[in-house]
Amino acid sequence: MLIFNAVLLFVFDFYIFFALRATKIKIIHKKWFPFAWWGYSLLLFAGLFVAAKFNIPLSYRSIILVAFFMTAISKFIYILVVMMDDLRRGGVWVTRLFSSRKGKSPAERIDNLEKPLPENPTYGISRSEFLLKSGIVIASLPIIPLSWGIISGAYDYRIRRQKLVLPNLPQAFHGMRIAQLSDVHSGSFYNHKAVSGGIDMLLHEKPDMIFFTGDLVNNVASEMRDYQDIFSRLKADLGVFSTLGNHDYGDYYYGKEDSPVKRRNLQNLIQTHRVMGWDILMDENRTIRVDNEEIAVLGVQNWGTGRFPKKGDLQKALSGTDEKPVKLLLSHDPSHWRAQVLDTDIDVMFAGHTHGMQFGVRGEHFQWSPAKFVYKEWAGLYKEKNQQLYVNTGFGFLGYPGRVGILPEITIFELVRG
Repeated sequence: MLIFNAVLLFVFDFYIFFALRATKIKIIHKKWFPFAWWGYSLLLFAGLFVAAKFNIPLSYRSIILVAFFMTAISKFIYILVVMMDDLRRGGVWVTRLFSSRKGKSPAERIDNLEKPLPENPTYGISRSEFLLKSGIVIASLPIIPLSWGIISGAYDYRIRRQKLVLPNLPQAFHGMRIAQLSDVHSGSFYNHKAVSGGIDMLLHEKPDMIFFTGDLVNNVASEMRDYQDIFSRLKADLGVFSTLGNHDYGDYYYGKEDSPVKRRNLQNLIQTHRVMGWDILMDENRTIRVDNEEIAVLGVQNWGTGRFPKKGDLQKALSGTDEKPVKLLLSHDPSHWRAQVLDTDIDVMFAGHTHGMQFGVRGEHFQWSPAKFVYKEWAGLYKEKNQQLYVNTGFGFLGYPGRVGILPEITIFELVRG
């Protein structure tokens, strides 16, 4: 996949390079420009290869990913502009091809087709020149919000408060506070102080329980080495409960085939949860007792529709919970809710996974993100009759090392008897 992406982007580079050479921008016709253009591309792809294949410091990996992501976005936008001009020019050529056949000799047709394509206007800047130069400006515009998303958005943790009304909630649990974190992706972090500040924000809320809904790492358990002490600080009177997400199995690093090293990595990750004091639920449930009243907390391994792993066993997790008046489920992927959970008597499912694509708008009464075109439930609270789903947009980030509009989230729930 890495080789395919590299070849594809090099094709894009050729396309853009020769489009730029067709303009009259002086700097592009300098002798050193081709060396700078191709040197930067080669350096960027070499860095991407090293970041993907070798265990380099996270700060260097982040710099490489930032440069690659922002370059790819700008070039993609510019390609769209260049293609618009090429399609326009192609349309002119086709029009001339057919019009040249009317009442003219073969020699006249050939002579007509060999003439330069007319530009309108013929004075000042041509239409193609205008489009190509405008494309440079347009392609540069995303750099501003994307840069701000890295500088300001990546660690701009926000508390989101949500009441959960549950008709069958035992009186002893009325007013209970639950904190949810999701999608830490510790392999992407490069700022210990900022991460620790986010944990301070959560602890200041003094929740009775804490839920973590998967994707502790990007690929391998060792990514938590520098952050384990920070997340070990998460404590709550009734416990910290966690489960696994699609990135926690190492599929994107070791491949989907089973192997001893991949199994060992997963066991190391599970052990990391336990060492931090988290009760990781592997298709299991726990009974929470307060003043002789009970509710159930369930957790399943990752289960998602489409290409994502279907590891979880929901029926196994439900075993022994028939008499519990309220069941709270931790399941990483929100697509699990419609696929299986709505067919059970689970009251609330807590999920993550989408990140809100780390880009969009999220206000009190309105939210939008490209994630909505992929997931029907992508952020916030959803209800279907008496069942509810909450999708947390994540504490960390993946790929693009920042967030624009969809900020990192710590959710505080209040259980309400209704």
